[in-house]
Amino acid sequence: MKIILSRKGFDSSSGGVPSPLFPDGTLFSLPIPDKRSKVRYSDINWQGLNIGEIVSSLTQGKIRRDYFAHIDPDVCRGLLPRHQEWCPIFGQTGAAQGHLRNNSVGSGDLFLFWGLFREVEVGVYGYQFKRKAPPKHIIWGWLQVDRKVSVDSVGDGELEWAKYHPHFQINGVSNNTVYIARERLSLPSGFVSSCAGAGAFHKITDKLNLTETKSSKPSLWCLPSWFFPGDKKTPLTYHQKLQSWQIKGGRVLLNSAARGQEFVLNCSEYPESLDWLRTLFLNALY
Repeated sequence: MKIILSRKGFDSSSGGVPSPLFPDGTLFSLPIPDKRSKVRYSDINWQGLNIGEIVSSLTQGKIRRDYFAHIDPDVCRGLLPRHQEWCPIFGQTGAAQGHLRNNSVGSGDLFLFWGLFREVEVGVYGYQFKRKAPPKHIIWGWLQVDRKVSVDSVGDGELEWAKYHPHFQINGVSNNTVYIARERLSLPSGFVSSCAGAGAFHKITDKLNLTETKSSKPSLWCLPSWFFPGDKKTPLTYHQKLQSWQIKGGRVLLNSAARGQEFVLNCSEYPESLDWLRTLFLNALY
């Protein structure tokens, strides 16, 4: 089994601002803009909030509520009206998909989606970012792969429920691939969770927060000590340089890579990762 730390959602280059971390600790990863998509921000509703209004207020109108959204990964049924056969789905292309292919990512592997978040508060014109609140990298969702499908291989009449997805709206790109989720989450060593094979975490917890607490740089991560790639272990991909890692007080500090979307870790070399995953889901979901 492999864990893939997958960077998704708004940031300074895509969308221009972080995604919102709400006052009650809930969080929502804003899908990036995409003029080729069939889904508008105003089509997306979450916990009684219209995401079009959220995007418009947080970007100060630079991204309008009627602009099109690249809703990917799409892991929560309630965001949109759905086809009865809908399943959570995630797509990747180009060099990033090549990296997943080269690391043999497929059935049973687990994507943990993370992104840039910042605390918000209610202002005069809707939600606004809280003053002096630093941005953070936070794990916000997951998808365990049931199967992967090359989009170019999908024939007429196949995967009709998925045709709304942005990876079915693009042409002429290399490695266009979608990953479809398992129905239920299943981890090795006999642990089968009662949670779904894909979804979004409801509220932030310490274990979901990647950024070191006292750091003003969201890219400085504080991780469990077992992440350290000592004893000739294969490091988390894109982080092969040992100077990026520092052991400090029973934890590990990592200067996470600015480039790269998909960071892959092989659980067979890091058996402690399985207990970490169990705790992650138990603490975040119950």
